[in-house]
Amino acid sequence: MSRKYFGTDGVRGRVGEAPITPDFVLRLGYAAGLVLARQASGESPTATLSGSTPVGQPIVLIGKDTRISGYMLEAALEAGFTAAGVSVRLTGPIPTPAVAYLTRALRLAAGVVISASHNPYYDNGIKFFSAQGTKLPDAMELAIEDQLEQPFICGNSDSIGKARRINDAAGRYIEFCKSTFPSQFDLRGMKIVVDCAHGAAYHIAPHVFHELGAEVVTIGASPNGFNINQDCGATHPETLQLAVRSHRAHLGIALDGDADRLIMADHTGRLYNGDELLVVMVRDGIAQGKTSGVVGTLMTNLAVENIFRGMGVEFARAKVGDRYVMEILSERGWLWGGESSGHLLALDKHTTGDGIISALQILGAMRRSGRSLSELTNDIRLYPQRLINIKINKNFDWEKHEPLQQERKVVETDLGQRGRILIRPSGTEPLLRVMVEAETEAMARDAAERMAACIPSTESLSSPV
Repeated sequence: MSRKYFGTDGVRGRVGEAPITPDFVLRLGYAAGLVLARQASGESPTATLSGSTPVGQPIVLIGKDTRISGYMLEAALEAGFTAAGVSVRLTGPIPTPAVAYLTRALRLAAGVVISASHNPYYDNGIKFFSAQGTKLPDAMELAIEDQLEQPFICGNSDSIGKARRINDAAGRYIEFCKSTFPSQFDLRGMKIVVDCAHGAAYHIAPHVFHELGAEVVTIGASPNGFNINQDCGATHPETLQLAVRSHRAHLGIALDGDADRLIMADHTGRLYNGDELLVVMVRDGIAQGKTSGVVGTLMTNLAVENIFRGMGVEFARAKVGDRYVMEILSERGWLWGGESSGHLLALDKHTTGDGIISALQILGAMRRSGRSLSELTNDIRLYPQRLINIKINKNFDWEKHEPLQQERKVVETDLGQRGRILIRPSGTEPLLRVMVEAETEAMARDAAERMAACIPSTESLSSPV
């Protein structure tokens, strides 16, 4: 079934516009609460309700990032859940992966995060975690959507839930993060710049690295409700680069607004994306005797796939989105996965992507090997990528467009093992994205332009990825 509200990462949009309005979020909390209550009472999550509150009172955890709209949406969610007979635990601002951890550690029914991740402050969203600390299963999301179509019938005073705050949530999560770093090492002697993106990790990430012994220079840790991800964090790493150089730090760590993404910089300010960091993490794991395949996405650089192939490590590509990476990891029982954007998964450490814990795994690899980040990656040569966004008619069927498909076959033959092609439509705009990756920038540019020329368009924008 297709989803009406849920996307690849929960429900998201601009605040004040459907569905990110307090009335909808109230109903979302109510619908989710009824589905969870049914599950807690042993009923099927998809059972039909008459409106009465089911037996059993599950507890959900609600965390949020630092957006101004978080206050409003938190109150709406709390009201919806408690009206459905579900009790609530509130953490205040805390990273998305912290909600996943605490939900599992406290044996709660579900976790909910109010965040739009790397988006600007005027967006927000609601994402859910299961009791196991993983993204909510498809069946549960569909059951919630179905319940949203039913009447809102509040229970009486004997059946509604309660709410209270968890005052030590940040401290619990800090200790969990530290536990994933190898116990025989510390970070003494290292000067690290930590950019918290004025987001959910502003009061957490600096403490993690400091308590492990590092000298920490903190930036992006003064949230005001409006500055989350603004010219800072993983989506604007140039701020990190400048800070690393000006403070003469050994390393830089940039998170995004909800701290599930990671971008790093070495002492020169040179940036390392998720593809390069994934290679470091996997190599370190294999050196410790762990065995696993690796999952990337359609956007993972071909050079990374070739590196893993040369190591004898199985590699699979998922659709873009950490949810899809996680699905393949779960299906195959593998440990490692990631996206070039900085979402990294190490399932021997956590059940979801976590920027802080990913950074600790890279630091652990550096300590174990006695090598710097630049030394650990000096053999990685990412292939140049050329992306052309082409405005198309919304009815244009690119898969059946003969000139494009014929040219694609010719280009694929020309590239051979030296490159690859990815064509995909935008999910939000009338755009067709043509991306070519090749050994040289000239090869990538020429191949992308050849295919773009075959597509009927009024405008195109070419850029390196």
